[in-house]
Amino acid sequence: MINEEVKKMMKEKGLFQWQVAETLGISEWQFSRYLRYELTSNKKRAVIEAIKKIEVKQ
Repeated sequence: MINEEVKKMMKEKGLFQWQVAETLGISEWQFSRYLRYELTSNKKRAVIEAIKKIEVKQ
């Protein structure tokens, strides 16, 4: 499955795509498009950091 690790992290933490997109400074639509294809290592790292950042806020 494409981007399984990212999707699993979001599901486990109860996060929505819009929350991660907002933290990354992009639209939900753009983030959704990112997830359709395997993320580059830089984008994946940024997404994981955004997820962790949201986790700290909650």
